[in-house]
Amino acid sequence: MIRNILTLGFLFFSIMVSAQTTDSLKAERFSVHFQSTVIRQMKPAFHAAYSGSNSLSTREDAQTSLTSTLFLGLHLWDGASFYFNPELSGGSGLSGAVGVADALNGETYRIGNPAPQLSLARLYVRQLIALSDKRSYQNSDINQLGGWIPERYVSITIGKSAIADFFDGNKFSHDPRSQFMAWSLMDNGAWDYPANTHGYTESVILEYVSPTHELRYAASLLPKAPNGEELNWNIGKALSHSLEYTHKHTIAGQEGAIRLLGYFSTANMGSYRQSLVNPSDIASTRVYGHTKYGFGINAEQNITGDLGCFLRAGWNDGHNETWAFTEIDRTLSGGFVLTGQRWKRSNDNIGLAYVISGLSKDHRDFLQAGGYGFELGDGNLNYAPEQLAELYYSAEMKKDLIYLTAAYQLLFNPGYNKDRSGPVNVFSVRLHIRM
Repeated sequence: MIRNILTLGFLFFSIMVSAQTTDSLKAERFSVHFQSTVIRQMKPAFHAAYSGSNSLSTREDAQTSLTSTLFLGLHLWDGASFYFNPELSGGSGLSGAVGVADALNGETYRIGNPAPQLSLARLYVRQLIALSDKRSYQNSDINQLGGWIPERYVSITIGKSAIADFFDGNKFSHDPRSQFMAWSLMDNGAWDYPANTHGYTESVILEYVSPTHELRYAASLLPKAPNGEELNWNIGKALSHSLEYTHKHTIAGQEGAIRLLGYFSTANMGSYRQSLVNPSDIASTRVYGHTKYGFGINAEQNITGDLGCFLRAGWNDGHNETWAFTEIDRTLSGGFVLTGQRWKRSNDNIGLAYVISGLSKDHRDFLQAGGYGFELGDGNLNYAPEQLAELYYSAEMKKDLIYLTAAYQLLFNPGYNKDRSGPVNVFSVRLHIRM
């Protein structure tokens, strides 16, 4: 079944591409792009003193994930564009993507049914308003029409999208389909960013963009329940706000950027502290008016023409339950990425990164008392920061089309638990097709 769907997708893509203009400097009336990513992850058995229902399995395990996405874009009028992304996703992370806050495969979600499902990933309209006459050419890409855009502009985006498409970007560590795979390396782990189970939500996004400065704000819906699929449209009681400033710079002729992120969410969240009376029923403490807020910093810097580095740090208050992303309240990550230019494979990449994550005191006490979040819960907790190192090599197999990646992850204290310290060794193979 999956093979037939992918074949149809490829055929549709080929027909649409053949109808497009071949003049790369003309403004596109419409665009069609496609991606498909398959990740196979394997881990040997490891020892743990005990396990709970949300623990990473100590047994040998192997799981496969699949996503296939069609990216359709349409020019509407001057500065306006429309994007539509149907997506097929299926498979599972190791242990059903539970038991690890720095979850190991950014292409998997915490869902009970691993069967491939077709869903609507994105459906939104974007309007650019020029603030300068000077323009530059923007190449056609995923959810990006080729054409001339103003050097300075403001924009408004309305509809269903992935909020991480607009915020917390990093050229070296942001895309689990082509870069590091761990959740806490694709985004700031302490940012409980608004999304449904599959990572999408309805938002209004405002942007100011110039060559040096960028400012973004988004108001986004939250799920009705933690890690839920159904979104809460009662914006008077549940809503998430994200604000980010980006400064672009050059150091010794090499490009870099620093991003400062803040967020505030309110929903009918449960309280970790209040639930200590009955840790098995955090739902009984859920009321509208509970909030979560946090901050993050995100830096990227080219060191040479083929070597770059990145750093992220994040914090949230951690008083109320994680609602949408992952159970991380403190995080620090960094790493390096080197292209294959030196061995004459300029489109290959090798990356090495490390991330350490932690919990607030309220969150620790809740898990130690036997509480369960939607992702973590060993029935007890001997607290220690969760640590993850990831190494990958991505090889271009067919120019601008097929990429094959081998990756290794070394994990200590999964679920922040020294009694389940591991270490856990995870081996991954990833096939990524992008057109």
